[in-house]
Amino acid sequence: MSWLYRNLVRPILFTQDSETIHNRTLTTLGRISRSTVLSRGLEKIYSAPELPVKLFGLHFPNPIGLAAGMDKTAQAVPVWEKFGFGFCELGGVTWHPQPGNSQPRMFRIVEEEALINRMGFNNPGAQAMAANLESWKKKRRWPIHPVGINLGKSKITPLEKAAEDYANSFRVLREYADFFVVNVSSPNTPNLRQLQDKSALDEIFAALQNINSQSGLPGDVSFTESKPILVKVAPDLSFEALDEILELVGPRKIAGIVVSNTTITRPRTEDERLQDIYAETGGLSGRPLRYISNQIIRHLFRQTRGKLPIIGVGGVFDADDALAKIMSGASLVQIYTGLVYEGPSIARDIVRGLETRIAACGAKTVSELVGTLIK
Repeated sequence: MSWLYRNLVRPILFTQDSETIHNRTLTTLGRISRSTVLSRGLEKIYSAPELPVKLFGLHFPNPIGLAAGMDKTAQAVPVWEKFGFGFCELGGVTWHPQPGNSQPRMFRIVEEEALINRMGFNNPGAQAMAANLESWKKKRRWPIHPVGINLGKSKITPLEKAAEDYANSFRVLREYADFFVVNVSSPNTPNLRQLQDKSALDEIFAALQNINSQSGLPGDVSFTESKPILVKVAPDLSFEALDEILELVGPRKIAGIVVSNTTITRPRTEDERLQDIYAETGGLSGRPLRYISNQIIRHLFRQTRGKLPIIGVGGVFDADDALAKIMSGASLVQIYTGLVYEGPSIARDIVRGLETRIAACGAKTVSELVGTLIK
């Protein structure tokens, strides 16, 4: 199935603008999500075997998840589990609706199996996403796997009011997700990465955890438990800066770290055409990010002695890539660019491959292999 996609379907899709085909695909998947028959058809083709992971008090059917950025508006929430994903992360979403940066803002580097994007958190806003999520629940189309939401800062909100901006989004979305990810690492919102500074991040988490600790109204069961809140870091941070973030884990009850966002660095190449593409501003994802991401995962795993859960993302295209993330210290793995290049069977194929590799290692579960490259 993946061969068919790579050799027949992908060449046709890649004749179109990246963002155009992305939007058309999401529209189609949204329609499929509303059809029980079509959804079941996808599930029969693409469903992945069980390879369970328990983390954050949640049950993940398998460790392979959809990364943020693919479904920013909760347009196709029910369909991701049908493609074999063990969880999904929606967004990034901001408090204020915003169009994002001017187009074109997404570029393929096919030879390197990479993407550059400078989308700029284009989304309809947290309240609109909440309405979409409520609609899926009312239609009883909610997935059985965990659903996460990626929170970003509105472009119009000044840095000194960032905590309030994140808190507003969290407040209206809290009941709809199983976990949340604070995104302070996108390179496409001006000055956003300054919020990775320890003091700024501390203020954001203080605001979120204040809401997280509050119970709902009498009889409101949706607000009786706090939600795990993670932070997503940039691959361009120094180890020293990462260590400062780790100092907040205990005081601010950070549940885990997502490693990593896209990078502003570029690989060297003598190909002038590739140089022109790499000259585009924005974050780079895909295969060139794999090594950098793995190095950060290993560092964080060592520093926390494996006690802080890590979600690994960046350059995952097959089971070997996923296993490298896991053995470097990631308990869960996410995919974005790999889905674009490998097609809809990628989650199923990776889970099947992990089953084989886990057995070959003499293990029975994913958790047994977490961090084994550096233990």
